[in-house]
Amino acid sequence: MENFNQTSGFFLLGLFPPSRIGLCFFILIVLIFLMAVFGNLSMIILIFVDTHLHTPMYFLLSQLSLMDLSYISNIVPKMASNYLSGNKSISFIRCGVQSFFFIALAGAEGLILASMAYDRYVAICFPLHYPIRISKKVCVLMITGSWIVGSVNSCAHTVYAFNIPYCQSRTINHFFCEVPAMLTLACMDTWVYEYTVFVSTTLLIVIPFIGIACSYGHVLLAIFHMQSTEGKKKAYSTCSTHLTVVTFYYAPFAYTYLRPRSLRTPTEDKALAVFYTILTPMLNPIVYSLRNKEVMGALRRVILKFCSIEM
Repeated sequence: MENFNQTSGFFLLGLFPPSRIGLCFFILIVLIFLMAVFGNLSMIILIFVDTHLHTPMYFLLSQLSLMDLSYISNIVPKMASNYLSGNKSISFIRCGVQSFFFIALAGAEGLILASMAYDRYVAICFPLHYPIRISKKVCVLMITGSWIVGSVNSCAHTVYAFNIPYCQSRTINHFFCEVPAMLTLACMDTWVYEYTVFVSTTLLIVIPFIGIACSYGHVLLAIFHMQSTEGKKKAYSTCSTHLTVVTFYYAPFAYTYLRPRSLRTPTEDKALAVFYTILTPMLNPIVYSLRNKEVMGALRRVILKFCSIEM
């Protein structure tokens, strides 16, 4: 078969079947998208407006919200547009841009979650050293490093993947341009690239997860030896919220990308992708706001301040 012209693009089969059940799932995803946009945007604005939240912990959280907001906005609008219009096509350039931002944000978010775990580890295990170890300069370096590493990794993968000759059907059995789903269309052996995907996933997902697990192992020991009951409750609450986010993000991501292509199915890949592309961006602001007294307190202060201005 001959290679297709790159200007012709691809077709995305999508996530929903053309039925009433598919329509119900589509409406549910749109509602989740709106909740994610509202929740993450609210967290960013709240952290920016309230001076009580101008700390490294919430600065990192604002970056997580920004990543989640960009993450879900990169995927769901195009998926919704394709479903409503019935036109499943996506141009080659648009597919490349979507793939680039997905990989960049995925890598950056993995690193920012690790940075947040380190922040909590220092705050709980070395509270007296916290202002030195997690200074504004260190916080900025962690955030900048996460964005740069994620972008460089994404650039390398995207350039390579979109220079592979595709000579089979242009139909991608997925709801966005995820590189592993695209590799099934390649007319060359892609084992070298699949190995690089395995390596980058290990570096940006597995190793940070191990670091997070080690950090929280030390945190749990420190909490166990705490004398203050109130301090224990606060520490447990903070750790449990972060571990919830970490589990929903890392587990399906690692399970998808560390398995050989021969053991994967399109249906399973799409179901797992929903967790780290749609559900996690919606859950993050809920977990970090509803279970965080400081965030709820800041929200009350902002609402009271706004109401006083209106009056």
